[in-house]
Amino acid sequence: MIEAWTDHALKALRVACHTADGSSLLALLHTHDPASVLQQCGDALTAAVFRGVPGGRETVIACTSTLRERGWPGDEVLAEQLDTVGGGAVLVLRPLPVDLEELSGLLEGDPAWGGGRIDLDTGECRPALVDTEESWDEDEPEGTERWLPVPCAGSRDAYRDMEDFISTLDDQDLARFLGIAIQGPGAFRRFKDMLATSPAQLRWYWLFAAERQYGRARAWLADQGYRPAPPSCH
Repeated sequence: MIEAWTDHALKALRVACHTADGSSLLALLHTHDPASVLQQCGDALTAAVFRGVPGGRETVIACTSTLRERGWPGDEVLAEQLDTVGGGAVLVLRPLPVDLEELSGLLEGDPAWGGGRIDLDTGECRPALVDTEESWDEDEPEGTERWLPVPCAGSRDAYRDMEDFISTLDDQDLARFLGIAIQGPGAFRRFKDMLATSPAQLRWYWLFAAERQYGRARAWLADQGYRPAPPSCH
């Protein structure tokens, strides 16, 4: 029986990904809907297959099919990654232990202070707001390329996420009210305030938005020639 993702289950998922606990990760994906979290756990699943965790290859086959059927930004990139490890071939994109959530924040933050750079030695995301011109070349040997600049596209994609989320709702009254709420300035705040009256729908929205944001960050990173990887597996 497939269970809904609860706060407790999502916390367990994050722990399993952070600690590279492949067995716990696979157990959670087998008892919950994996489509809601594939972008968030795809790299930990990759690591599990690399280490030969029982059931990993079978899970990968199902997940790649789900990703290609969904077809959101970044889904094909992750599907190709899972295809490759499932077949035992060598991955083309270079692994970089970058946090997709942090990268998404650089890519989709406020244009007034968003953007930044990634440290290619460590995968650390450095927001432009806390960086200074002088720190870019600090302690960097001449002729090296340590930093990957990250542009900021603003919140346009996040706004479309709200629109697309509304289209998935079965509750037509809620969908109508949310459609009104996202018109004009303050759309994000009104949208989230209205959803807060329904904890289950709010949790689904956060999962939906995270999948989209992680996917866009993954797609951007792949365009630069990299893939995210857990620090223990890079």
